[in-house]
Amino acid sequence: MTSRSDPPTTTSRTRVSRTLLVSFLGAVVRRMGDWMPIAGVVELMRQAGQDAPGVRTAVFRLKQRGWLESQSRDGVRGYALTERASAVLAEGDEVIWHSRRPAELSDGWCIVHLSVPEAERRKRDQLRTHLAHLGFGNVGTAMWLAPARMRAAAEGAIGELGMDEHAALFVGAYAGSRSLTSLLYESWDLAGIDHSYREFIREHEPLVAAGEAGAAVDPRTAFVRYLRVVDAWRQLPFRDPGLPRELLAEDWSAPAAVECFERLVELLAGPALAHAARYWP
Repeated sequence: MTSRSDPPTTTSRTRVSRTLLVSFLGAVVRRMGDWMPIAGVVELMRQAGQDAPGVRTAVFRLKQRGWLESQSRDGVRGYALTERASAVLAEGDEVIWHSRRPAELSDGWCIVHLSVPEAERRKRDQLRTHLAHLGFGNVGTAMWLAPARMRAAAEGAIGELGMDEHAALFVGAYAGSRSLTSLLYESWDLAGIDHSYREFIREHEPLVAAGEAGAAVDPRTAFVRYLRVVDAWRQLPFRDPGLPRELLAEDWSAPAAVECFERLVELLAGPALAHAARYWP
């Protein structure tokens, strides 16, 4: 077992580098013309606490996954985002930077029922993962639920995997006598999502307070904070299905967390991106 004081293994360093690098691609590289100089990226990631070998390994693996392609500019070695990476990052931006607005209860619900033969188990598991990523909750054996606005996304996920013959999709209102709120809290880990929002607020509110008080922050520190704030936030809105507000607990913390994140971006993005730009040719 590794203690907190032990140095991270190569595997853990690489994993951390890769997740932080994806945040870097979305928050910085897309705003720098979808291209990055490898030497500059290694240095910027080093400033963010990542070691050079781990960063280079993470870049190599993203290239293997079809996210990056080698491209030199003005004699500088670097990598450009592929169309695939740009599309995935742009799709993610809609959730990360704008969050999911609470759905309207009057719009109803989208229900997906799966009836997949064992021979298609791999695709079934892929579809379950995709539905969960889209914000669907599991309400029973092979049944998934989300606000009705997720119908098109569900149809896309089903069609992409060629599972049309094994998935039934319904849209309509809830007509049961059981408390809808209790059903939702059983179908999603809403308590866990709420806890994650509260942890984000607890950790980052001091930065907001310092920034609003006019505390001076040098560009390098602003860059590191900006990247880590985006990386800490990136997964939270994807976990949140954006359920109707009236069905959630009165002290649901998502609005306060969104406000905290948006204020931090407002305070840090300008100097952070200006600092990063110094490493571009």
